Amino acid sequence: MSHHLTPMTPAPTTLRRRLHALPIAAVGLSALLLTACADPGGSAGSAVDSSPSATSAPTAKEAGAATPRLVYTHDAGMSVLDAASLEQVGTAEMSGFNRLNPAGDGRHVFVSTGDAFRLFDAGAWTEPHGDHSHHYVADPKLTELAFEADKAGHVVLHADKAVLFNDGSGKVQSFERSALAAAVEDGKLPATDVYTTPEAHHGVAVELEDGKLLVTLGNEESRTGIAVLSAGKGQDRKEILRNEDCPGVHGEAVAAGEAVVVGCENGMLVYKDGAITKVASPDAYGRLGNQAGSEKSPVILGDYKVDKAAKPERPTRISLVNTQTATMQLVDIGTSYSFRSLGRGPAGEALVLGTDGGLRVIDPLTGAVTSTIPVVAGWEESATWQDPRPTLFVQGSTAFVTEPATRTIHAVDLVTGKVAKSAQLEHVPNELTGVTG
Repeated sequence: MSHHLTPMTPAPTTLRRRLHALPIAAVGLSALLLTACADPGGSAGSAVDSSPSATSAPTAKEAGAATPRLVYTHDAGMSVLDAASLEQVGTAEMSGFNRLNPAGDGRHVFVSTGDAFRLFDAGAWTEPHGDHSHHYVADPKLTELAFEADKAGHVVLHADKAVLFNDGSGKVQSFERSALAAAVEDGKLPATDVYTTPEAHHGVAVELEDGKLLVTLGNEESRTGIAVLSAGKGQDRKEILRNEDCPGVHGEAVAAGEAVVVGCENGMLVYKDGAITKVASPDAYGRLGNQAGSEKSPVILGDYKVDKAAKPERPTRISLVNTQTATMQLVDIGTSYSFRSLGRGPAGEALVLGTDGGLRVIDPLTGAVTSTIPVVAGWEESATWQDPRPTLFVQGSTAFVTEPATRTIHAVDLVTGKVAKSAQLEHVPNELTGVTG
């Protein structure tokens, strides 16, 4: 049975500027329409449920094991599913187009609403207790906590850090993921370190295990590359390395051995062992704008586009960049795909959901397609990147695939290579993510 939040009350149209937490009960987010690129990263504003039931503490129930959950967006807000049964367990009303990013603690999700990174509680978590752990579930809810933002963009999780990038200001906020649960329990956000890039742009940042910060370079007109900054706090960080041979820099991923990559319109930049290496595309314009990495593999899975004027281009080749050898392999998978088609399996397998409805499992080292799993009916990517389309999200050994045309979600067992379960959804699904519980 689903649990619904109380319908939202009208929210004021002016956002009261705060540095940290923004109480929903007192203020609402104004609708802010943002100009977004034709890839993940942009977002539109939304009006948020400001009723008391949306902010009150959930009543927790102990569970016998961790309870993974899925969160998907739709035109009325967000819905939460039990990842095992695919049954709906909660909803939250939010108007507008919203982006989802895991917060990195196994429980919360950031909702990028344009002028904030809002914290959504998926209602499942684990608490260590000596030599064992306790597991809990509660009704999902939109919390009163949010990082105020100017064009909320990418959220990157690496090591124990979560890094938020503000496209409109260049502000980079990072915090320890392990500190999130305790802070939220106290009704506040964790302490953050703030660095601001010299110029605002649609960018991304990654904090490394040794404390260094990798940030993209650019401005409103163009994006050119990356810089690596010394470990430190805020603006005290010093630039120690840069590479500007990366026009149109977009996206990021991390491979085994802490190789951090960003995509370019002519290849990819790889930062590894204190050096930046350029892996060039074989075409003058060969864009790798979206990537998927795995701690189990030195190879990055990426898209590959060669027609800058196409809107949209429907490529059939994917890229595999080996961060150990600094080489790129292009593989024609025989079908087109979208930016929401890329994922990685539990052993580092490259996964690509094609427009023919098949989920391809690819050996990242050889490029061989080891299997194709039929999942959804054939589909065509919309020219409007915000429109719903089949979306791939991987959690453990299960690949979840949405099918907007039929309001369905499918759970694919990557061990057996078969669809294990399918379920009808209340709404047409758009973005999809999840928490481990």
